Amino acid sequence: MLLIDPSKKICFNRCIRDGDLAIVYEKHDTMKAVKVCENSVFQNRFGLFKHSDWIGKSFGSKVFSNKGGFIYLLAPTPELWTLVLSHRTQILYIADISFVIMYMEIVPGCLVLESGTGSGSLTTSLARAVAPTGHVYTFDFHEQRAALAREDFERTGVNTLVTVGVTDIQGEGFPDEFSGSADSVFLDLPQPWLAIPSAGKMLKHDGILCSFSPCIEQVQRSCETLRLNFTDIRTFEILLRTYEVSEWKMDCSKVEDGGSVSPPGKRRRQSSSEGSVRDNPSCPAVMARPSADARGHTGYLTFARLKCIS
Repeated sequence: MLLIDPSKKICFNRCIRDGDLAIVYEKHDTMKAVKVCENSVFQNRFGLFKHSDWIGKSFGSKVFSNKGGFIYLLAPTPELWTLVLSHRTQILYIADISFVIMYMEIVPGCLVLESGTGSGSLTTSLARAVAPTGHVYTFDFHEQRAALAREDFERTGVNTLVTVGVTDIQGEGFPDEFSGSADSVFLDLPQPWLAIPSAGKMLKHDGILCSFSPCIEQVQRSCETLRLNFTDIRTFEILLRTYEVSEWKMDCSKVEDGGSVSPPGKRRRQSSSEGSVRDNPSCPAVMARPSADARGHTGYLTFARLKCIS
């Protein structure tokens, strides 16, 4: 997905090779992460696909099965990885992630601290944002979960940009080695107010902290703690509404000039264009409507900036 060469320049590998990770796109709500192995096959309702046919093709290619069905092979970008990763915990989705990266002012070269790692959804996007010279240090108290996150970061190619540690940040705080060196700190903890004092010590002057909490009571307690050493405290709830656009058939014989529908049983004078309408009584129309499975509340994002002490 995102490879870093020794000269610290971003290098995008657009050609599929043996051992690469690819996102198999069947339809907009059905995607899978698959490791490409020359002697392996992928099978679904569209037929059997040989991995050997994938090698050498560019990401984005359309490949066919033995039955004539097809899929698309996409590069594992952070946006797609968020949709296909294994959920070991509740994750942040694209709307929250994009807002976090913008409001935390994360740019290439930044040093970012995160607690906890969880399923690594946000971490993967943070890694791309700080590349090629920055770094993300993420911590989780659960050792097995941290080990699985390391494996995922290796699969997606961001392991050189991410270091995973096993520490109870909520109880012990961040390691002293990061004191005063972090550009941003992100907290996803059940009691974030316990980790805020330690996060403040890690931040550079004017650094930014963000806390993600699903409940408003967590936000209230966090804000009380933030007021001691932080300023510009703001809380947001991000609600994303997606729309489905599809084509449907409309009975053109019932449509008057100007798009109005004629009342039932009303006779109309035949115009010169009605001959073609009778030959083709149904014509395509485009319909847009809100998606039925749109996500609602995910959590609250609280941002604060460390006070500059003169």
